[in-house]
Parts: sequence; structure tokens; C-alpha cells
Amino acid sequence: MKRIVLKIGDIFSCDVTDGRRRFVQYIANDETQLNSSVIRGFHPVYHQDESADLSQLVNNDCDFYCHCFLRTVVKTLGWRKVGNIAYVDKTEHLFRVSADSGTRPGEQVAVSSKWYVWRINEPMQYVGKLAGKNRIAEIGIVFSPDRIQEKLQTGFYNILYPGFE
Repeated sequence: MKRIVLKIGDIFSCDVTDGRRRFVQYIANDETQLNSSVIRGFHPVYHQDESADLSQLVNNDCDFYCHCFLRTVVKTLGWRKVGNIAYVDKTEHLFRVSADSGTRPGEQVAVSSKWYVWRINEPMQYVGKLAGKNRIAEIGIVFSPDRIQEKLQTGFYNILYPGFE
């Protein structure tokens, strides 16, 4: 089996459905969240035979940021590395997790007031209820390959996770 070499800045082509594909970029390892990989997904959806200008792509707005174990995701979903463009670390990417997540089935909390927020490689800070810019923080759990595939296809994660309002 071929060894997968990953480097910050790597861009991957991800098949979604019906001959379409999207792109993601590996941007960091976050020691705060299990030293997991952080990727960012881009908005445009391309047809398989359509080329993408990667330098233009990485300068557009992102659809989402998420934590994952990238080597597992690449192997499981068959992502293809298509290039590498240096990523300049931007500290505004904010993540959130709820102390109310992970409860047993049937006991899920619909709305949490026990939130932690952080930026990549910075300590988590307890904030209680989400207010202000903390409300736009991305869910910071480590996502499995199938959840990332759903996000790329539908724009949503199919998970039970507390809301904040």
C-alpha cells in the first residue's frame, strides 16, 4: 500500500456525487483537539472534467473548517492530492465544543449553555452561553470520514449536537 505523505497546505480533490467534486485544504494540526488535522472546505462545486485554479480557490471564502484525522479520511474517502499552496496561519478561526455533548441516547441536550471556545493550538476557554462572535464558531469535535463526506455533499453534519439558542 502506498504511504500517504501529508504537508500543511496540501489540497485534495474530493468526489461528492453525480460526477461532481469539491476541494479541501489541510491547514494545521491542533494540539488543543487531540492533535487532529484541521481542514478547510471550499464553496465551489466542480464537475469531474472541469479544472480548478488552485491559487484562486484558496483565496476565496471557505465553506467550513473542521477537525479530523486526515490520513484516515484520505484513505477512507479516496481523496486525491492535487497540489500544495502555502497556508498563512490566520488566528481568527474559532471553534466550539459543548460540555453537554456525548450524553447517552435519549438524554441529548437540545440547547447548551456550557460552551468552550478556542483558536487553533490555544487553550480552550469556558464561556458558558455563546454570545457575540463566539456564535459563529465552528463545531470543534473531531469528525469521522462519513460526517465530512456528508458535509461536502449536503452542507450539513448529520449529528446530534447541542444548539446554542
